[in-house]
Amino acid sequence: MEKSQKPMIDFLDIPPMIWYNNGNNNRGIFVMTNEKRSEILSRVDHTCLKVDATWEDIRRLCDEGLHYGTASVCIPPAFVRQAKEYVGNRLPICTVIGFPSGYSVTAVKVAEAKAAVADGADEIDMVIHVGSLKEGKTDAIEAEIRAVKQACGEKLLKVIIETCLLTDEEKATMCRVVAAAGAEYIKTSTGFSTGGATPADISLFAANRPTGLLIKAAGGISSFADAETMLSLGADRLGTSRLVAIAKSEDAAK
Repeated sequence: MEKSQKPMIDFLDIPPMIWYNNGNNNRGIFVMTNEKRSEILSRVDHTCLKVDATWEDIRRLCDEGLHYGTASVCIPPAFVRQAKEYVGNRLPICTVIGFPSGYSVTAVKVAEAKAAVADGADEIDMVIHVGSLKEGKTDAIEAEIRAVKQACGEKLLKVIIETCLLTDEEKATMCRVVAAAGAEYIKTSTGFSTGGATPADISLFAANRPTGLLIKAAGGISSFADAETMLSLGADRLGTSRLVAIAKSEDAAK
C-alpha cells in the first residue's frame, strides 16, 4: 500500500514576512498580504512637495492615490484647485501652509489656509514657528494654530512641529498645545529639515497626546517595515511617497 503523499508547498504563494523594529529593541514580524499592504496604504498621505513639481507630477500622484486607495495626496497649494477638479470627491486633497520654514506671520498662514480651502483642499498641514517654541512662546503658537483652524473650518488640520529640531520636553509640550488649539493631528516633520519621523518620536507623541489627538509620521518612511513600525507605535497617518513607489514596483514584477 502506497504511503500518502504530502501536498507540495508552492513557496511563491506564501506572502513575504517582514521584520520591523519599534526602536526599543522590541522586534515584531508581520505577513505582507495584499490586504495588509492595502491597509497600510490607506493610512498614507501620498506626497509630492518637491520645488520643481509640475502638473504632470501632481496628476500622476493623484492617479496613484486613486489606484492604491491612499488616505490623501499631499501637494503644493498652487495645484490644489486643479487637482480637486481632476479627482472630485474620489480622493481627499491635502496641502501645506507656512511650508517648510514655518516663520510666516500668522496673518499669512491664515490667508493661505483660507485660499487652500476655497480651492478645494480637504486637509491642511501647517508648520509652526519653531523659533517661538524655542523662546517658550507657547501661548502665541496656540493662538496661531487656533486661528488657522478657524480658517480651515471643518477641514482637517495637521500641525508640523519639526521634531528633529526639538527636545523631548518641547515635543511633549506641543502635544498639549496642538490639542488645546483644536487641531486634529500633530505631525513630526516637513521632510525638508535635518531629519524625519523616528520611532522614539512616535512613542513620545503616543505617551503624551491628550485623548482625541491623532499622529502623523512623516519623513524618512522608506519601506513597509518602517510604516508598520510607526503604525504599531501609535501613528494614524504616514506622510511618504515611497510606499506607493514600492507597491508599483512589486505590481510591475508580477
